Amino acid sequence: MQSSMNWRQRLGVFIGGFDAGSNHRRLRGFRATRAHVNALIAAAGPDITARARWLIRNNGYAANAVESWGANTVGDGIKPISQIEDAGTKEALQKLWLDWTDEVDSEGLTDFYGVQRRAAREVFLAGEVFFRLRPRRVSDGLTVPLQLQMLPAEMLPLDDNRVGAQGNAIRQGIEFDRIGRRVAYHFLRRHPGDSTDPGLAGETTRIPASEIIHVIDPVEAGQLRGVSKLAPAIVKMFLLDQYDDAELDRKKVAAMYAMFVTSPAPENPLMPPEDEDMMAGFEISPGQVVRLDPGEDVTVGQPADSGATYEPFQYRTLLQIASALGIPYPYLTNDMVKGNFSNSRLALIEFRRRVSAWQHSVMVYQLCRPIWQRWMDMAVLSGALELPGYEGKRRAYLSANWLPTKWDWVDPLKDANAEINQIEAGLKSRTQAIAERGYDAEQVDREIAAERGRERALGLDFRRPGSPAQGIAARPDPDDNDKSRDDSPAPASDEERS
Repeated sequence: MQSSMNWRQRLGVFIGGFDAGSNHRRLRGFRATRAHVNALIAAAGPDITARARWLIRNNGYAANAVESWGANTVGDGIKPISQIEDAGTKEALQKLWLDWTDEVDSEGLTDFYGVQRRAAREVFLAGEVFFRLRPRRVSDGLTVPLQLQMLPAEMLPLDDNRVGAQGNAIRQGIEFDRIGRRVAYHFLRRHPGDSTDPGLAGETTRIPASEIIHVIDPVEAGQLRGVSKLAPAIVKMFLLDQYDDAELDRKKVAAMYAMFVTSPAPENPLMPPEDEDMMAGFEISPGQVVRLDPGEDVTVGQPADSGATYEPFQYRTLLQIASALGIPYPYLTNDMVKGNFSNSRLALIEFRRRVSAWQHSVMVYQLCRPIWQRWMDMAVLSGALELPGYEGKRRAYLSANWLPTKWDWVDPLKDANAEINQIEAGLKSRTQAIAERGYDAEQVDREIAAERGRERALGLDFRRPGSPAQGIAARPDPDDNDKSRDDSPAPASDEERS
């Protein structure tokens, strides 16, 4: 078999095949594994995650990258807007959801949108994160008896591969039935690296898959567990950090003014010097004239300088790191000097496309929708929400749009004018434009109508003069008793007509 493969490779090279598949001199050291990604993650996953967490704690670029990812993918939160047609029911549902978001975290550290941010950071850092849906008693006093418990990736052992008690296959801690469906997760009862937890180390517990939300962004088919987004950049970030430390130490040494005195050999080397202070070197002051003994010479230390190569090298290395992380260079380094407006705008558009795809394919699909569905079920079952015919109309009641935080405009005036032109030309609707900013169009319209009514009642008008809205609002009220004012233009005279 091996000889047949070598023969095919030699034949491919001879007839001009793929260089990438040949074994010529340039690729002699390039030995790629044929192991599946699951086997690679099982072997290297714990070390990759541990190194990624170390970089987050100790490397400024890594810490800034993960914070930038969390801020851009989640921001203030990816929020649901129910599609229930009845306005009263929809408003009651949205208010109940808003009240529950403050109670969702079982640790009581943040709200639902803070949980989203923590999930985005963990997926960036460890490649995956788990949430357990924890039903509560009605007597617990929650708005809806449901909470979330966040479980880091280390809680599900990668080396748990066996056959379960029911004959199901357990692969990397995940239990599958005979047709490949996930039926359970076998979590550790305590974190393997937390020595402060007095629980039994290594003990696992089986949790049904219906109670677990697994947030992961797989990069290969059949992948079961996640890989840190820092993986392609870990080596370069660590070595660059060491290089920066060495350069800082070199600068520190170079800033020290050191002198070395060379004296002739004494006549009697066993005799101690007459002046013991000579052993400590010279101490000089500004304008001082130092006289040396005959035969003595002074040399000033001059450490080697890296010159102008340091910054270009660091810049190119950081560009490679930014590409590996999928984050624009300014977001990684907070360096806004090197890019002009056009280049920054292009990079921002590309980054936002990636973020938008990740928001809807990972965060919304894997985390937000399952939580919304379980929350609706628990709200109806507990009596916190009344939805007639919920069981038969469940799909219609669950319908909701998830709106991410609006993107900040690069050029607010030009972007706003372009969007207004699109709406007036019929290329997009106001509803779509408002949704892209993270708001519900119906709610915005109600707020605008309420503000207009309050302005009329108080005799206020904050709209720009000459705008279409101003013209509509300025029309005289038929019920107005004051008819003495006439703002219409005077008729033109005969001379003006001519």
